[in-house]
Amino acid sequence: MLLDTASLYYRAYFGVPDSVRAPDGTPVNAVRGLLDFIGRLVQDHRPDDLVACMDADWRPHWRVELIPSYKAHRVAVETADGLPDEEETPDTLAPQVPIIEDVLDALGIARVGVAEYEADDVIGTLTGLATGPVDIVTGDRDLYQLVDDAREVRVLYPLKGVGSLQLTDEAWLREKYGVDGSGYADLALLRGDPSDGLPGVPGIGEKTAAKLLDTFGDLAGIMAAVDDPAAKLTPSQRKRLDEARDYVAVAPTVVRVAGDVPLPAFDPALPTEPRDPAALEALAGQWGLGGALQRLLSTLRA
Repeated sequence: MLLDTASLYYRAYFGVPDSVRAPDGTPVNAVRGLLDFIGRLVQDHRPDDLVACMDADWRPHWRVELIPSYKAHRVAVETADGLPDEEETPDTLAPQVPIIEDVLDALGIARVGVAEYEADDVIGTLTGLATGPVDIVTGDRDLYQLVDDAREVRVLYPLKGVGSLQLTDEAWLREKYGVDGSGYADLALLRGDPSDGLPGVPGIGEKTAAKLLDTFGDLAGIMAAVDDPAAKLTPSQRKRLDEARDYVAVAPTVVRVAGDVPLPAFDPALPTEPRDPAALEALAGQWGLGGALQRLLSTLRA
């Protein structure tokens, strides 16, 4: 089970009242909400391995170089010297992220982030290396591109908390979008995604993109059709795709998750006891993690 951790703690932050606070008054709604999310996921799905995948760089420079608008609207502070830009984050969420990291480490839940890569890229690489079924837990549809029935890779997309999950397999994708997992990235780059600053191809919406992929197979097939006068493209489609060649040439590298992230050594096994009980006890007392932490520990021990 691979967690898109930031996606989940954002959902926890907005789903749990900020009146949930530590003894010193610091909000810990995202921390406690995430612990409850993980407990529910472990209870319901019983994974052998669990990895909390992290955004070491939420807006990698190598993606921005190709498409400068990539996530540009979410930059709070631009940084120099190759460091990641600071992302706009709610004032009461940002201080909770280091607490989340400390608690996961004390629990012994593997936490993996790699410089210059997003959590999506870590998830993509781990999925490619997996020798058995993979459940990806994310509120980000970008990861639908990894769904693969033959390899038993599916996305668990939270609808309301994590107690209500949309089990996303290739049948669901074909019903909803008209593509399978491997076609979703092509659909997304043609359609565009304002939330990630991806412009898409003007005039090519989701339904048109799906029809083009159904007709021509993949992005390469579509662009080959642009150069084939006999191909069944409308004049408008041919013109728009031709004008978008520069974008189409670079967008796949931006949209598709990396599959070759240099991962550190780590133990993905789901812990049954905390790695550092003393540190965990101190964190629980300092931040008032109480019931949420005890519920998770009970689930892990079971």
